[in-house]
Amino acid sequence: MAQSGSMISGMAGRYAGSLFELARDAKSISTVEADLGRFETLLSESADLQRLIKSPVFSADDQLKAISAVLDKAGIKGLVGNFLCVVAQNRRLFAVPQMIAGFRQIAAAERGEASAEVVSAHALTAAQEKELKAALKDVAGKDVAISVSVDPSILGGLVVKMGSRQIDTSLKTKLNSLKLALKEVG
Repeated sequence: MAQSGSMISGMAGRYAGSLFELARDAKSISTVEADLGRFETLLSESADLQRLIKSPVFSADDQLKAISAVLDKAGIKGLVGNFLCVVAQNRRLFAVPQMIAGFRQIAAAERGEASAEVVSAHALTAAQEKELKAALKDVAGKDVAISVSVDPSILGGLVVKMGSRQIDTSLKTKLNSLKLALKEVG
């Protein structure tokens, strides 16, 4: 669940575990997962929201008011809304992305799935996602829930993280390897 050696992932893992237990008790794991996905999308699309959750300059009250307004406007209520407000009050908003990833890992494990984080240079089509899931299922031996994010800086290819394994087929990494090899020759 949480990566060892980092205080953030340990704390984020505890928050994710607590949210999962609440969602399981309320029989709303899929709803919580969908709401977390919506918040994650808002976060990825707004530099101001990213600044709000990362900056230590904002007080807990300021963060709580701002997050409450964002959640109201986005229509995110219930467990996720309450959870994010508690996280803001506790000044832990900086770890929300890790909490969301931790929740997904726990939910996937509960469903008997493996989870994978995929970074691509551009948005994947539904057919590409289906093909990727099939390929990852062959590797993992079970269904794989994927979380796809877009990072144009990798230029092309994919970076797939599944458990402790990472497969980096990005063009950026290949070009860096080539550049290093050329430096060694010359």
